Amino acid sequence: MRRARRTSIILAVTSPVSGTKTAPRYPKRDGVGTRSALIAAGFLLAGCDPIIEVQGTFFPAWLLCMIVGVVLTVALRPLFVRLGVEPFLGPLPLIYTSLAVLLTLGVWLLFFQT
Repeated sequence: MRRARRTSIILAVTSPVSGTKTAPRYPKRDGVGTRSALIAAGFLLAGCDPIIEVQGTFFPAWLLCMIVGVVLTVALRPLFVRLGVEPFLGPLPLIYTSLAVLLTLGVWLLFFQT
């Protein structure tokens, strides 16, 4: 008796036939409105990024800040090794990735305070 009842509830929920009284049916949402709003926002907000001219080519500012942050991280690694701090840092990929992100955001705030 109990097993038959579970089966009927599972069938009612998963069956394509609507109108059963054991479980409510909800219309399937495809997310078209949300997707188109995100695409429109991406196109509209793309012009808000500061652009820098370097030798005749235009780069987004975040790209240059990211490059500077990674270069500073690579430059700081020998200092950490020389001071003997690196063995105490923990998981090195996590530490150096976090340091690169920190330096990238610091460079962004230093040059592009908005």
